[in-house]
Amino acid sequence: MRIGHNLTMLNQDALYDALLARDASLDGRAYVAVRTTRIFCRLTCPARKPKRENCTFYNDVSGCLEAGYRPCKRCQPLRPAGALATRMQSLIDALEAEPAKRWSESTLVELGHDPSTVRRQFREHFGVTFLEMARLRRLRLGATRLRDGDAVIDAQLDAGFSSDSGFRDALARLLNVAPASLTANTAVRATWIDTPIGAMIAAGSEDALHVVEFYDCKDLPRELRALGKKHGPISLGENRITASLRDEMSAYFEGHGRTFSTPVNGIGTDFTKTVWRALCDIPYGSTVSYGELAQRIGNRKASRAVARANGSNPMAIIVPCHRVIAADGSLSGYAGGPWRKRWLLDHERRVAGSG
Repeated sequence: MRIGHNLTMLNQDALYDALLARDASLDGRAYVAVRTTRIFCRLTCPARKPKRENCTFYNDVSGCLEAGYRPCKRCQPLRPAGALATRMQSLIDALEAEPAKRWSESTLVELGHDPSTVRRQFREHFGVTFLEMARLRRLRLGATRLRDGDAVIDAQLDAGFSSDSGFRDALARLLNVAPASLTANTAVRATWIDTPIGAMIAAGSEDALHVVEFYDCKDLPRELRALGKKHGPISLGENRITASLRDEMSAYFEGHGRTFSTPVNGIGTDFTKTVWRALCDIPYGSTVSYGELAQRIGNRKASRAVARANGSNPMAIIVPCHRVIAADGSLSGYAGGPWRKRWLLDHERRVAGSG
């Protein structure tokens, strides 16, 4: 199985030897993330070397940031080299000074930068654009606050909803309806749940949860509209099902909840529901390939159909489609974004290892 950013277990051990030797030939090609300090460094960092079991190696800074690590202040792994260093470093310094700031292309223009040039330069040097780097810094800050015991709402740094009215307007846009139509008390109610990796929208009746997705998932509008066609209009608010999910999601992200008992009833064919049930049998902290999942449902030739069913899962995290990876061990597509898939897998492996 591959871990980190396409680095094999053998390479991980070899990279630890390179870390001990402070091998400068790997500078910019590999980074070490230390589980106990939540910091990532260059392999040449002069700091005291961590134990092997506390190290994970990545081949670009985006993997470190997506996994929730912050850059070391001693070796400064985000400091670029070369002729572009000064301009890029000014943006990095600004980001480090205000990690919670919401950056945009218009902000870059105001500072005299060309957004397309910045995007290209950061992707070439760091494997991630500047705006993506800024978002990941906000998410890491949110995860830290949640881990340190702050209220979940304080960890909502990138969700896009700061009030019920803001959520109502966003949901109305997703459903393509007037905001006023969401105020009625209907059978299906929708609410949002804050998490360290962005807000999730949950919709359920009194009997079961029907949809739970990250708010920026491209499939969410289609799923909500299909739900409305089958179960009737959707209104704002919480019921016992969404309240149950909120508690279980909080436990999951805090690291002491590994399973979900909230009843679910997603819209799908008999085949897709068979695949979704098989997903729920994948142990916490582990992964399987699409081919392995096809074998588990008794149809080894159906790996492509299994992949489509996996992609149509409307129950993010609860039905753990993020635990399915490609046959070569690499991370394949995920509706919530590959960076979230990597975060979830790292989170589960970390919790499973500590338990």
